[in-house]
Amino acid sequence: MQAPLLNLIVIRASNPPELAEFYGNMGFEFQSERHGTGPEHLSSHVGGSVFEIYPRTPASADTTAVRLGFIVDSIARVLQRLGSHADIVSAPRISEWGTRCVLRDPEGHKVELLEA
Repeated sequence: MQAPLLNLIVIRASNPPELAEFYGNMGFEFQSERHGTGPEHLSSHVGGSVFEIYPRTPASADTTAVRLGFIVDSIARVLQRLGSHADIVSAPRISEWGTRCVLRDPEGHKVELLEA
């Protein structure tokens, strides 16, 4: 049996445009979408996967416990683009998988960057 492929990640934010700007510094490009009668949200389509940022509401689940991981061309370039918005949890260091760095996004999600 073949393992399933990840095709969708959804996180919630109190300020979706600010969060989209943060992830935009990693290369994500977001557009506004709405499916049926659901809420307007921001969506980025990358390599067969969809990364969506939905507005946080009192009824929605908190997603800040979710840890995200992305392979990037250059951690240094991402950190430079983020500037003072880079809340570094774990500074870049070499690991068995490549150079690795962990950040916290403006909503509190931990984000692992890997430069393979």
